Amino acid sequence: MEQEIAVLFGLSLSGNDDGYASLKELERLCETAGVLVCGKLFQRAKEITPATYIGSGKVLELKELIEKNGANLAISDNELSGSQVNNLSQALGVKVVDRTTLILDIFAKRALSNEGKLQVELAMLKYYLPRLSGISGTSGRFGSGGVGMRGPGETKLELDKRKIKLQIQKLEAQIEKIKKDRQLRRKNRASNVKNVSIVGYTNAGKSTLMNLITKAGIYADDKLFATLDTTTRLLFLKPGKQVVLTDTVGFINKLPKAFAPAFSATLEEVANSDLIIHLIDSTDKNLETHIDVVLGELEKLGATKIPRLTVFNKIDVLTTDQKRELREKFPDAILISAKKGENVEEIKDQILKILWN
Repeated sequence: MEQEIAVLFGLSLSGNDDGYASLKELERLCETAGVLVCGKLFQRAKEITPATYIGSGKVLELKELIEKNGANLAISDNELSGSQVNNLSQALGVKVVDRTTLILDIFAKRALSNEGKLQVELAMLKYYLPRLSGISGTSGRFGSGGVGMRGPGETKLELDKRKIKLQIQKLEAQIEKIKKDRQLRRKNRASNVKNVSIVGYTNAGKSTLMNLITKAGIYADDKLFATLDTTTRLLFLKPGKQVVLTDTVGFINKLPKAFAPAFSATLEEVANSDLIIHLIDSTDKNLETHIDVVLGELEKLGATKIPRLTVFNKIDVLTTDQKRELREKFPDAILISAKKGENVEEIKDQILKILWN
C-alpha cells in the first residue's frame, strides 16, 4: 500500500478554544498511525456549512494545499457525517476521514488481546453504521486499504448495513459476557485486596509507571495510544496489604462517542476502583485542558467521588522553578519521574495511607 500523505483541516465555532493546538495533536495521532502530514488548514466560523462542514472558500484552499503537496488523504479534526465525507472527497479528489476514524484506526492496529479487538470492532461498527453512504461511496474510488478501512487484527471491515447490525449484536453479547466475568472476579477478590486504577491523558506515561511499580513488562513508547489493552497486576505493598492495579487506555480530547459503549467493560473497572491515580504529563503545554478532559471523562463514568491521587510525571525534564510552580499550584500532588524512578515509592506510601489509614 502506498504511503498515506495527509493535509489536516479543522474548524472552530468558538473564539476561545485553541484549534491550532488540537490540529497539532491530530498531527501526533497521524504519526502514531504512520501517516505523513504535509500541511494544515484551520478556519474560525460562526456556523458549520452543512454539506462540507468547512466553508466553500476553505474547501478550495484545501484542494490547492492537497495538489501543491501531492497529498492523497485529507483528515478533519472535527467529526464528519457520511454525506460530508462523500461531498468533501468528491470536491478534493482524495480520500477524506475524520479524527474519530483516525483514532479508531490506531485502536485497530494496537489492540492485541481478544477483548481489545472486540471492543475496537464494536466501536468502529457503531461509528460507521450511520455513515455507510459516505464511506462506501468514496472507498471504491480511493482504494480499500489505509486509514478508515482497517479492522482490528486481521479482520477486514465489511460495509454492509445488515451484516454490521448482526455483528454489533454479536459483539455486544460477547462484551457483556466479559463484563459479567470481570464482575465475578471482582466479587471473588479477597476483602483485603483493593482496586486501584491509573488514568490519564494519552501519553502521560501510565504504562511506564505500571512497569516500574509492578514489573509488568507492558509496551511503552512516546506515542499517543502506544498501548490500548488494559493490563491488571497484583501489587503487594505490605503483608496483608495488596492492590489490584489497572492500567487503562488513555483519554483524549474529542474522544469518539462510539468509544464509551464499546469500552464499557474496561471503563467499569475505573468506576469500581477504591482509588484512582490521575497521572499527568508535567511537560504538557496544554496541561490544564487535558486535566479537564480526564476529569470530564471520570464524571461521565460516575467516578468523581472515588478518592483520587494526582501524580505529575516526567519531572526529570523540568527546571527547579517549574517544579516549584507545580507544587504551589497542586500542593497535594506527587511529582515523579517514572522513567528515572524518582519519587515512585511515595505513590505506594500514599496508596497505603489513603486505603488503610
